[in-house]
Amino acid sequence: MRVLKNTWYMAAWDDEIQPERLFERVLLEKHILFFRDSRGTVRALGDRCPHRFAPLHLGVHCGDSVQCKYHGLEFGIDGRCVRSPHGNGVIPQAANVPAYPTVERYGAIWIWLGDPTLADPATVPVFPLLDPDVYAVGHGYLKAKANYQLEADNILDLSHIEFMHPLFATEAVRRGKTEASQDGNIVWSKRLITNDHLPPFLEEIFGLSPGSEVDRWLDCRWQVPALIELYSGATLAGRPRSEGREAPGVHFFTPETEKTTHYWYAMCCPKALGPQAQDVAQRQTEAVRGPFVSEDLPVVEGQQAMIGDADFMSLRPVLMPGDAAAVKARRVLEKLIAAEESQR
Repeated sequence: MRVLKNTWYMAAWDDEIQPERLFERVLLEKHILFFRDSRGTVRALGDRCPHRFAPLHLGVHCGDSVQCKYHGLEFGIDGRCVRSPHGNGVIPQAANVPAYPTVERYGAIWIWLGDPTLADPATVPVFPLLDPDVYAVGHGYLKAKANYQLEADNILDLSHIEFMHPLFATEAVRRGKTEASQDGNIVWSKRLITNDHLPPFLEEIFGLSPGSEVDRWLDCRWQVPALIELYSGATLAGRPRSEGREAPGVHFFTPETEKTTHYWYAMCCPKALGPQAQDVAQRQTEAVRGPFVSEDLPVVEGQQAMIGDADFMSLRPVLMPGDAAAVKARRVLEKLIAAEESQR
């Protein structure tokens, strides 16, 4: 699978990996076993036992090691076999599995699947929206039968919401002023919609009186490999943003395989709102899940079915103004992958 290896990928929300339990997930076509050690630190190992290739996630959590269910070999947090119950107990030199660096931050588990000597925890992407001291966060997860870049494209070009998401959009979306920009490896997609009248769902989200005429913004910030912050807000028409309200969120995509993607999303509510902030964030997250499942996924998965095994750009897609940010993001990623490949 041709992907960027030396970067941090999201692997799970932190509550997906529970104490004294084993958790398995496929990332970049690698079968990974996750568990928390005796100190509660998340560890990640290759999930395939080197003896008879049984999946380790079917085994037993032993504090700082994992015992294979099939023949009882135990593997420590560094991936080396620490115990063999067979013969005289001598451990074969080749009895080990890969160990992958992980970091727990922003309520998420991050994993490094490239050269482990390059894995610097200080380079985990910074997400102020997920700072638990500032924001209450409601989060969700989906599995998409589509390439991860198609999923990122879908968020970077929100012109589609007029046609796919009546809960979120009006005809005014097409009249929005769009802007795509790049700062190093960061790509921005911005859409400003003026003199709009929002659906009731959004009026409630943004604390607006029914029928209010508003200016609305949809600003997306993309960074490698496919991590997007979406700042959605509205204010009374002609008034500054500072007088309005924002409902920000994040959309993180990690490839499972070439044609399947892990999709983590969250809605974030400022804790300054008061005790109800967590409830608001969770209700907003639950509200958007329905459209994601019934409206986005069928179309994006349908795209993948039509593309098949072809390279997306080789099909020469017709480009519209709203595609500018997605094209920039794809070019950034391609440049980084090519540079990494040249050093192997």
